[in-house]
Amino acid sequence: MIPFPNIDPVALQLGPFALRWYGLAYVAGFIGGLWYMRWISQRHPAPNLSSAVIENLFVAVILGIILGGRLGYVLFYNVDYYLAHPGHILKTWEGGMSYHGGMLGVILACFWLAWRNRVHLFDITDRIAPGICFGLFFGRIANFINGELYGRVTDVPWAMVFPHGGPDPRHPSQLYQAGLEGIVFFLILHTVARKRVRRYELSGLYLLFYGIFRSVAEFWRQPDNLPHLQEGIFTVITMGQLLSLPMIVGGLGLLAYSRKVAARDHAA
Repeated sequence: MIPFPNIDPVALQLGPFALRWYGLAYVAGFIGGLWYMRWISQRHPAPNLSSAVIENLFVAVILGIILGGRLGYVLFYNVDYYLAHPGHILKTWEGGMSYHGGMLGVILACFWLAWRNRVHLFDITDRIAPGICFGLFFGRIANFINGELYGRVTDVPWAMVFPHGGPDPRHPSQLYQAGLEGIVFFLILHTVARKRVRRYELSGLYLLFYGIFRSVAEFWRQPDNLPHLQEGIFTVITMGQLLSLPMIVGGLGLLAYSRKVAARDHAA
C-alpha cells in the first residue's frame, strides 16, 4: 500500500482568497486546449475558422462546461434531491459536476459559434477534440489531490487509503483516468491530427475512445454513493458506463460516415 500524499487542496491562500488546485486545473485545461486548437487550425485551416472565432469559442466553451456539467449532474445523478432543494443547484462549491453534461454544454457552444460565424460544426469539433484531453488530464489530477472520485476497495500494492474513503485501501482510479483519458487519449487523437483532419473523423474518434476508456475506468472507480444508483440496472452497469454507450455508438457512426464522405469526394 502507498500512503496518500495529502496535498492541501488550496494551492495558494491570500487572506480570504483561496486558489484551489481544482480551479488551476480548469485554467490549465483551457490554456492547453486553446493552444492546441490554434496549432491544429494553422496546420489544417478550415473556412471561416479565424483566430477571433477560436477565442470566442473558448469563452463559450467555459460557460458550456460549467453550466452543462452542473445541470448534467443534477439531471443524471441526483434529480430527486435537487427537485426537492432547487436552491442547492447553484451551490457548485459543494461539489457535483458531470463530464457528460459538460460535453453536451461544449457541443451546444460549438453549435452556436458555428451557426453565428458560418463555420461547419464538425470543422470546429474535429479541431477542439484533441485539446480537450488537457482538461481531462488536469481535472483528474485535481480529483486525486482533493481525494475525491476514488476507486473501489482493493489489495493491489499501489492501493491508497483516501481521507474520505473509509479505512480500506482503494484504487487510485483518478490517476488511471488521467493516464487513459489524458495521455493515451491525446496521443491517439494527436497522431491522427498530425496527418490529417478529415471531417467527422476526429470527432468520431473522440466519442468512441472516451466512451471506451470511461467504461473501462468504471470497473476500478467507486460508483456514486446514491441509493437510486445502486439498484435495478445499476447493479450491473454504472451511470458512467450507461452514459458512455451512446458516445461509443455515435463515435462509430461518425467514423463510418467520415469514410463514406471521403470515398465519395475521392470518387468525384
